[in-house]
This record gives sequence, structure tokens and C-alpha cells, in this order.
Amino acid sequence: MGREIEKKFLIENDSWRGLAAGIPYCQGYLNSGSGATVRIRIADNRGILTIKGPDEGGVKLEFEYEIPFDEAREMLDRLCRGPLIEKVRYRIPFAGFTWEVDEFQGENAGLLIAEIELDFVGQEFTKPAWIGREVSGDPRYYNASLVHHPYSRWRE
Repeated sequence: MGREIEKKFLIENDSWRGLAAGIPYCQGYLNSGSGATVRIRIADNRGILTIKGPDEGGVKLEFEYEIPFDEAREMLDRLCRGPLIEKVRYRIPFAGFTWEVDEFQGENAGLLIAEIELDFVGQEFTKPAWIGREVSGDPRYYNASLVHHPYSRWRE
């Protein structure tokens, strides 16, 4: 059984830039809400179908399957609600973990989020100097939420 335990953080400064090459991602959702979320993603000439369950104490069930790129592209174009999530992902190793920094584009331009995946709830880790405030429990920062409420439309 697949599971995901991750923490999300805002980016404090630009000192992470130049630490890794970025890969463009495009993703959309066939279903999202309080139950299971079904996502289609293309990245690095690969198509990926992901099914995630709701957060249960910091753990989500997660299942990922590679699918043909052309089929993933067609699902994004024809079945997913817009706007699609466009971002560049940077995978940065630090202190025994890999941090994923997402630099959002399109309607979510200006948003920078770093994620770290853990092996178990409560696992300790060291934060790089560029990590800011934790937003793990804030649903506004979920990619599935950014489809319905893009960052460009947020009011502070």
C-alpha cells in the first residue's frame, strides 16, 4: 500500500536557486475534494496517474501509475478542469533528504513551495536556510485547491 507523509513550507529567500535543474510539470485533476483526489501529470516526457486519499493524521494513501504520455496529455486537455497547474520542480538534496521546490507558473505564478517527504509521522529533519513558514495543514496550498482558487486571485 502506498502512503505519503509530507510537510510543506513557503520559501524564505532565493538562496536555493542554482542548487538543482528544474523540470517543467503540468497537472490537472479529474476529481478533487474531501475524498479521493485523482490527478494526471506530465513531467519529463512521462504521464502519471495519481490517486490520493484524504489526510488522516498526517498520512495520505497514495498510488501512482505511469500511463502513456499521449493519453495523459489528452486527459489534461479534455477532461481536467482548468486552470491546469503549471510549475517547475527542483529536487534539492539536503541533510539526508530531498526537498522538492515548486515554482508555480500561469495563474499561480509567484507561489513558491518546498516539500519534504518523510518515512514516518514525527520524523526529525533539518531545514535549509531558505525554508520559511510551514503550511502543511493549510488547504489553500494544496495543488488540488490551486485549481479552484489560483494564487493570483488570493486577497491578503
